[in-house]
Amino acid sequence: MARVAVIGGGIGGLGAALMLGRRGHTVTLFEQDAREAGEDLHQDFFRWHRPRVPQAVQPHSLLAPVRTVLHAEAPDVYADLLARGALEYHEFDWFDEHPPHRAGDEELVTLRTRRIVLEAALTAAVRREGTVDVRRGRRVDGLIVENGLTVENGLTVEDGRPARVTGVRVGSRTHRADLVVDAAGRRSPVPAWLVAAGCRPPVVDSHRAGIAYLCRWYRLRADGPRNPGRVKNGSSAPFALAGVFPSDNDSFAVNLVLSTGDPTRGALTDPAVFEAAARRFPATAAWLDLGAEPQSGVLAMAGLDNRWTSLVDDRGPVVTGLVNTGDSLVHTNPTLGHGAALGLRAAQHLAERLDETVADPMAYHDWTVRALRPWFDAQVAADRANEQRLTDSSPPPDRRAAAVAACAFDDPVVMRARAQVRHLLRPADEAYRTAEVDRHVTAWLAAHPDFAPDHDGPTRDQWDALVPA
Repeated sequence: MARVAVIGGGIGGLGAALMLGRRGHTVTLFEQDAREAGEDLHQDFFRWHRPRVPQAVQPHSLLAPVRTVLHAEAPDVYADLLARGALEYHEFDWFDEHPPHRAGDEELVTLRTRRIVLEAALTAAVRREGTVDVRRGRRVDGLIVENGLTVENGLTVEDGRPARVTGVRVGSRTHRADLVVDAAGRRSPVPAWLVAAGCRPPVVDSHRAGIAYLCRWYRLRADGPRNPGRVKNGSSAPFALAGVFPSDNDSFAVNLVLSTGDPTRGALTDPAVFEAAARRFPATAAWLDLGAEPQSGVLAMAGLDNRWTSLVDDRGPVVTGLVNTGDSLVHTNPTLGHGAALGLRAAQHLAERLDETVADPMAYHDWTVRALRPWFDAQVAADRANEQRLTDSSPPPDRRAAAVAACAFDDPVVMRARAQVRHLLRPADEAYRTAEVDRHVTAWLAAHPDFAPDHDGPTRDQWDALVPA
């Protein structure tokens, strides 16, 4: 069994520590924040200042891989999630009844909950795991690196091997490990530490998203209506997107997305302006009409990017004894909710193949490129298209593509394809480009000859009248 040091106690780090510990490995998890998600989730969610995790207070929907990994690796965590208020929503729940079951339909389930509920369930499970030692309030200050050097004729030369990480430094102490897992998140200091130690730099592929998020949290009244009925959770204007995230314990978030260059973005941080703007979109207006009570101010998040950090260059691994996972490996802006799903998938794969990764991390790196990189690339492409659309304020140009999105809410066959893409089960080209989906979309268009791509939100003039620049 191996000794593993995990840097970072977020979802990726907790998941990796739990899965490794349950396979008998000795795991030490270092988390610099002394506070952890506890029993009072409402207070923790709204009053815990977490500047290193700005996405923590933004809305989340946990996709199918989260549920699948937890069912396989930690069914107790999944049960705890539900007990803490997380809700299952099957994509076919949109319809009056589900269509005849097909293999894989059971996976098309979203967990509606805040991120902190998953963190609390993972934290409780890790605390019970005897093989995992969690050291909170302990910041890792650096890596122990043995360079691939040798001495020949009195001269120090490279011997052709990459440097190897053999542990971490915490203050004046060192902690030795057979493998160090970087789960320190999107602001991980590990790449800079590697360069400072003389290693070749990690290869970073970064793309600015060019969009900003603003959300506000609400709670349904105990004596009020529970949901608005069959209403889509998303609406759009040529320059803005609006959405609702139903969540745990009678909470939900209203979310607005627009270009970072939009001159009205700053005004939306005023709760009255935010709510007035949100009421101009049918999806968000339907939930606000339930009379829910606000639980927060307007929470903004910008400076978003999509970043892939590879510890492999064209010469091979830049270092051994170290791998990255979670947001340290791949992070995407929250639009499609990929972060927790990709993080737990990577943690599961690492736990299943730890011994070979300790010996040589190349197979792990290859797997991340095959299994995770395509979803990163899809997010980058989607963000480019969204940024251009929100900036240009132009209508969607592709009638058939727009028809696929609209048709899904009438036709379970197309909804299945949509859900498979959304839940990271099949790429869009594979899910949508089948003869069956093509037939159903063609039939839907024939039944809707006047269909044209359109928006259901406000016009720019209406928006500017509500939201001063």
